[in-house]
Amino acid sequence: MIPIANPFIEDEEIQEVVKVLKSGFIAQGPKVAEFEEKFAEYANTSHAIATSSGTTALHLTLLAAGIGTGDEVITTPFSFAATGNVVLYTGAKPVFADIDPDTYNLNPEKIEEAITPKTRAIMPVHLYGQPADMEPIQKIADDHGLYVIEDAAQAHGAVYHGKKVGSLGDMAGFSFYPTKNMTTSEGGIITTDNSEFAEKARILRAHGEKERYNHVVLGYNFRMTDIAAAIGLVQLKRLEGFNQKRIENANYLTEHINELDGIAAPYIQDDVKHVFHQYTIQVDADLRDDCIKCLNEQGVGTGIHYPKAIYHQELYQKLGFKDKCPEAEKAAKKVISIPVHPQLKVEDLEVIVQALEDTSNNFQ
Repeated sequence: MIPIANPFIEDEEIQEVVKVLKSGFIAQGPKVAEFEEKFAEYANTSHAIATSSGTTALHLTLLAAGIGTGDEVITTPFSFAATGNVVLYTGAKPVFADIDPDTYNLNPEKIEEAITPKTRAIMPVHLYGQPADMEPIQKIADDHGLYVIEDAAQAHGAVYHGKKVGSLGDMAGFSFYPTKNMTTSEGGIITTDNSEFAEKARILRAHGEKERYNHVVLGYNFRMTDIAAAIGLVQLKRLEGFNQKRIENANYLTEHINELDGIAAPYIQDDVKHVFHQYTIQVDADLRDDCIKCLNEQGVGTGIHYPKAIYHQELYQKLGFKDKCPEAEKAAKKVISIPVHPQLKVEDLEVIVQALEDTSNNFQ
């Protein structure tokens, strides 16, 4: 089976981890500080604050912005559940606005109608590695005095109108889970140009400590380890190469899919660099199960990202969410992700294309 994801770890990452283990400094230490410096430089931001996961990174961005009980955060329902969960962690309420059916990202035209006096922030997701349409989103935020917090968990190195994601809003949160475009095994990072927010995030991630054993607020243990940072430093050097290979693989797949009936290749908006965390095709809802079966039978791994809107998850139903986002619900029934990761070989791509051709022929 050609896997949907395949983390790329080589001897250099292993050697750097061994150095950290031998150093005796394996919790948060000099490697984390170095990784933060390098990632901030890469993202073109003044600050980067490393965390234990992408989820904790996003959680801290909201807390650093002062978002809490009684507040609302507008975001997309078509994402991993953590996008909504981090809002709930703060005591605030996620308000779900519908997506653009082409990009699957938050539709700026649907944001305005979701704003209430309780709205404090907009949290767009750069889904699958394609940047959300940030200019109109930022304008709405500016008009209403709202924060913009980027969920960049899937978009390391993506570019919108010449600027890297992570530098487009007030803060951003990235994930380094093993399936992402780069990994630290587990981990996340916050990027921002706001020194006040950066300082708050640093305090909150370490038990609310301003100095050692001086706890000024209720904080958390959301720190990254030097072991994870050592992996991240090597992976960050490889990231542009990883992304270029993903783009080349995506271009190959799109070229062949465009010749097929019944299967739609991903749409790429103008003036962006899409880094293809996922390569997500679309088929008619009543054909998806057959398509997945055909691909799997020919050795092609698949995934559904995501099978239901966040507000349809059992947790959110228990909490009484009654949001309606028709485009997100349609997409959830049609999308299939197929392999695009950098370790694919030419013969793997050929197998994937042949499986898609056979699938398309079965649709006739």
